[in-house]
Amino acid sequence: MVKPIFINKKINVFNKNINISGDKSLSIRWALLASQAIGKSKAYNLLKSEDIYSTLNCLKKLGIKIKFRNNSCEIIGNGLNGYSFKKNLTLNAGNSGTLARLILALLIKSPFKIKITGDTSLSKRDFSRVILPLKKFGVNFYPKNRYKLPFYISGSNFLSPITYHEQKGSAQCKSCVMLAALNTDGKTIVKAKKSRDHTEILFKHLNIPMKIKRGANDDLIEVNGKKNFKSFDYNIPSDISSSAFFIVLTLLSKKSSLIIKNVNINPSRTGFISILNKMGAKITFKNKKIYNGEKIADIFVKSVNKLKAIKCPTKYNSSAIDEFLIIFIVAAKAKGISYFRNLSELNQKESPRLKIASKILNMIGVKTKLTSHSIKIFGEPNLNLKKNYRVKNFLKDHRVFMMSTIAALTLGGSWTIHDPDSIKTSFPTFLKTIKKIGAKIN
Repeated sequence: MVKPIFINKKINVFNKNINISGDKSLSIRWALLASQAIGKSKAYNLLKSEDIYSTLNCLKKLGIKIKFRNNSCEIIGNGLNGYSFKKNLTLNAGNSGTLARLILALLIKSPFKIKITGDTSLSKRDFSRVILPLKKFGVNFYPKNRYKLPFYISGSNFLSPITYHEQKGSAQCKSCVMLAALNTDGKTIVKAKKSRDHTEILFKHLNIPMKIKRGANDDLIEVNGKKNFKSFDYNIPSDISSSAFFIVLTLLSKKSSLIIKNVNINPSRTGFISILNKMGAKITFKNKKIYNGEKIADIFVKSVNKLKAIKCPTKYNSSAIDEFLIIFIVAAKAKGISYFRNLSELNQKESPRLKIASKILNMIGVKTKLTSHSIKIFGEPNLNLKKNYRVKNFLKDHRVFMMSTIAALTLGGSWTIHDPDSIKTSFPTFLKTIKKIGAKIN
């Protein structure tokens, strides 16, 4: 059993430049697409976390050759539907919902049943959002009407392109349909509520036949399948979701500043920065550039003395979905009542995040009002904790652990935070990086 961490001192004043690990969304998508490309693809700054190792292990089981060389990872792809494996195969996605949902799309021509499993947390999550559209293509799932792991998938040689309306704003669902379209003759059409667009950008970079019509609330995406694409190299930028915790650490600390280098600032991922700036932060981008269609920049942030509450516009929900936990800590220190709504999607993550966030805020004396999809947070600008606090039983959700660590380092009190190994799924160097800035963690 991994011992909990202990924090009983706020972080000291700091002025630092740091680097953050590679973007998880891009790391997984690079690996999956490289396995379907023709030839050798290389990635630099690939995130080395359990979610990525789960991805690579699944691909190895599908017959894909993978090698690590110095600071790069090499994948040799055999083209579309180029996997080679025997019967009775089991693929374990670990904790990664992105992997579990997206890899299904690459198995739609499998001649054998493949068992898909995951850890306890992932096995609680809903897969109907990807199973239902894949069934429309002609894919089979067993047992019937089962939408949680474990289950079996078997493909078909008689797949048909589909037209699908994605209404949840789920990038995983949209990407799953797009990836499935690669192995399908004809034109697949997805009308998708606005969400992260890394898959579209990668498709464009790889010259995969695709058209996009941007709408105010939805995008219309057309993908023409059965078109092989060449191998590709990718220098993966730093992860903005991981950067969010250090941004808030800086905001809530005294007289401090931070520059985070070479971060992916894709507009579909920067909603939390817009939210924090509306609350009184002054977060800016420097040294902007475009790399393979993705926007990259250094992020500059400094401490602020006054924060104000926000009635958060729902237009930011999809572009800030992974950052709301840490935004809630900012709301706890803001003047006034902050209101966040239409966030039922938070309960489809590694844990029921709305409920757990409310529980943690209540524990530290911050009043909340919670529904199944919304939370009101009654801010306490003078919040300065003195008591003992313990955070446990959060289904080893990595973002709950990191949120709690930032709260401990900025709000005071004496904290015991369990399951530090949870960060291995997405950000194994989190504690190491935060200690470099000056945090005292035992």
